[in-house]
Amino acid sequence: MIEQILPAAAVAVEAFADPVEAVLLPEEEPFVAKAVDKRRREYTTVRHCARVALARLGRAPAPILPGEKGAPQWPDGVVGSMTHCAGYRAAVLAESAHLTTVGIDAEPHVALPDGVLDAVSLPDERDHLADLARRAPEVHWDKLLFTAKESVYKSWFPLTRKWLGFSDARLRLSEDGTFTAALLVPGPTVNGTELTGFTGRWTTGDGLVIAAIALP
Repeated sequence: MIEQILPAAAVAVEAFADPVEAVLLPEEEPFVAKAVDKRRREYTTVRHCARVALARLGRAPAPILPGEKGAPQWPDGVVGSMTHCAGYRAAVLAESAHLTTVGIDAEPHVALPDGVLDAVSLPDERDHLADLARRAPEVHWDKLLFTAKESVYKSWFPLTRKWLGFSDARLRLSEDGTFTAALLVPGPTVNGTELTGFTGRWTTGDGLVIAAIALP
């Protein structure tokens, strides 16, 4: 499902259940030693997905440990992103020679809880969502905005090691399955040019909304 919104350079592995062959490496165990079963299963399966993706890149299995701000630490020469929610886990990896950064997020395709939209959006974004909802009411545009903003942050953080708030990027969602994010704070220098924003793609299906960014 997620591979439909990613370039060929990205390797995507997803799971809609927790396979019995999904296991943690010893280095990963301490991070969920006291976790409840749900947390342990999602943590384990998403790392299983990541190791399958590593294998498809021709890489050896490696522990995927949380680093600064919980961001996954990838082997040298690899960029990637992981996501998990109820009934879904996914990892997307690529060689850093082919992609600069990757950010993915998946959420249940339902409306945001009351009051959340105001906390995660700008006033003009809310006007934009209202217009989209009139034209395509079958999409929960508020949840898509949240999901896309999560993918923006996951793409941003590996480049900067800095926080990016919900109000630090202005998003525009399109009915054609694309979105743009204009940074409202100074961006990092990427390939000799200041990064001013991201472009991404989104999709819905199987009760999910998924957003992905893959920066060349």
